Amino acid sequence: MTLMQDPARVRIRRRVEWAQTDAAGHHHWTAVLHWAEQAETVLHERLGIAELTFGREPRVNATVDFTARLYFRDDVDVDIAVERVGTTSARYAFVVSRDGETAARGTLSTVLVDPGTGRPTPWPDALRTALTSGGAQER
Repeated sequence: MTLMQDPARVRIRRRVEWAQTDAAGHHHWTAVLHWAEQAETVLHERLGIAELTFGREPRVNATVDFTARLYFRDDVDVDIAVERVGTTSARYAFVVSRDGETAARGTLSTVLVDPGTGRPTPWPDALRTALTSGGAQER
């Protein structure tokens, strides 16, 4: 595992869409995972590594704790940060909030795989450096 100097992180803003709500009238639980993945995408794009990671980082674990409801047309902030980088895996921590109130928090764990074999492969130094010391990225 690599020590984190200034881990890569970003905040994006999303709006709860009608299709992201359920019969109870608030956000469907899966919307939070979609927003976390969207934030991860933005993070990789801003770091300039998206071309090297897209399609190569399947999710192997996801956890979410829900603490508040979100409703149609609510604007939410989604913060994601690299929490840990192992030999072949990475864990991202995320928080979804509305007006500073946390609505959900969780983690996404991924494994870098070789595109030819689909087997786990060690992080190349450039990707490891970008994730562990990329710092805050602009929105």
